[in-house]
Amino acid sequence: MSTMSASHWGSPTASKRALLIHGLTMSSQSWEGIAQQLVARGFFVVAPNLLGHGWRRGTDYRVSTLAEDLRPYFATNTSYDVIIGHSLGGLVALSLFPFLPQTKETTIILADPPLELPAEQFEQGKIRFLKEIEDAKTAEEHMAEHPTWSRSDSVLRALGVSMCDRTVVKGIFEHNEPYAFSSQLKTIPSHVKITLLISDPGFGAVCHLEHIPVNVARLNVKVLGGIGHWIQYELPSAILDEIPLPRAKL
Repeated sequence: MSTMSASHWGSPTASKRALLIHGLTMSSQSWEGIAQQLVARGFFVVAPNLLGHGWRRGTDYRVSTLAEDLRPYFATNTSYDVIIGHSLGGLVALSLFPFLPQTKETTIILADPPLELPAEQFEQGKIRFLKEIEDAKTAEEHMAEHPTWSRSDSVLRALGVSMCDRTVVKGIFEHNEPYAFSSQLKTIPSHVKITLLISDPGFGAVCHLEHIPVNVARLNVKVLGGIGHWIQYELPSAILDEIPLPRAKL
């Protein structure tokens, strides 16, 4: 069994909890900016390193296995008010339904998850991520490519890539073929509410409206014009604004 690995922010005795799930070639630390803002809102924040990330090893990289690996974070009736998943992490979040308590509403926020990858996009994505590992960019190169990113975001992006390798990238793609997860949005439990944030197609979005089921209860879809795939870096307020505020006492 692989050893658990995660980053934590805030007090474990906080009244609210958030679980943040990173994407491919990222790490738990990549959530630093969002996590600090959640702590300021009264949350205890947990961000696991997925299998194959943050120096963790694995052999099975199916999304269902990545989700099952997170089961210990729900041990002893542990629950979360909010679960946020970016990219691959969004697909993992969709696989956590069986772990969520039916007696409590859970808000899930998906940030530009690749719900479907047709054959051509599948191969392009695999090649792109393998190149990302082989020709890893420095923080300075990330900042030059993404002017809206902070230096901290850029450093953590580079760190995530440095703690991943070709085997993981190949496994994520090869163990999840065909790459099709949109059907999971058709079976949202009654105790779960999902907001799906889609990046601008002209700015590198990997989630597309045509792949999203229509007329699904408890599913809210928003397209973020002018925002690229890295929503948590470019427009963190879009994520934070979807977190329910506590009801005022009468």
